[in-house]
Amino acid sequence: MTPLLLLPGLICDARIFAAQLRAFPEACGFPGYGAADSLADMAQRVLAEAPARFALLGHSMGARVALEIMRVAPERVTRLALVSTGVHLPREGEAAKRYALRDLGRSDGMGALVDAWLPPMFAPAHEQDTALLAPLRQMCIDVGLASFEAQIAALLRRPEVESLLPAIRCPTLIAVGREDRWSPPEQHAHIAALVPHAHLVEIEGAGHMLPVEAPDALNAEITSWLARPATPAQPISNFA
Repeated sequence: MTPLLLLPGLICDARIFAAQLRAFPEACGFPGYGAADSLADMAQRVLAEAPARFALLGHSMGARVALEIMRVAPERVTRLALVSTGVHLPREGEAAKRYALRDLGRSDGMGALVDAWLPPMFAPAHEQDTALLAPLRQMCIDVGLASFEAQIAALLRRPEVESLLPAIRCPTLIAVGREDRWSPPEQHAHIAALVPHAHLVEIEGAGHMLPVEAPDALNAEITSWLARPATPAQPISNFA
C-alpha cells in the first residue's frame, strides 16, 4: 500500500489530521517544519524523511509545500491533494496582517495571537465550538511563535507556482470548505482549471480548517481520490 503523507499548514502539526490518521492506516502526518523559513526548505525537510514514493496531501500552507515537492521531485508523488489553499503571490495588505499577528504574539504571547487568528479560520457556525477549537488552539500554541515567524517569512517570500499546475499529471484532488473565508472556493476553482483532470470538491458547512470541521466528508473524498487509477508522475521541466 502506497504511504499517504499529510502536510500541515501554518502553525499546525499532525494533530490537525487526527481524523484522517484514524481513517487511513497508510497515512502519516508530517510533524512540522521546525525553523524552516522558506517553502523550498520545508519541501526538502519533507523529502528527507519521506518514503521513495507516496501519495501527498497538503492543507493550507502544507499544500504550498506539496507544490514545491512537485517542483523538485514529482517522480516521487503518485497522487496529489491540495486542500484549503491558494497559488497566488502575496497580495496588497497581506504582509501587514501577518506582521500584526506576529507583533501581537511578541507583545501578548502566543495565546493572544492564536485567539485572534484561529476562530475566523472556521465556518461561522463553528467559531464558538470549543470542542473543535480547544485542541487546535493548544496545537498552535505548542507550535509556537518562532515557528509562526519562520512560516510567515516563508509565505511572504513564496515563489510563483501557477505555471507549474498545467504540468501536473498525477490524480489530483482539490478540496475546499464552502465557507472558507481565508481561501475561498473560487480560488480552488482557479487551481482546478489549471491542473489537467483535477477533481474539485466543495464541502458544505466547513471553513478553512476542513480536516477538522468536516472530517467524514473530507475522508470520503480522500477515499475516492486514493481509488483513482494512478498515473506515474512525470518530471516537470521548463519551470524555474
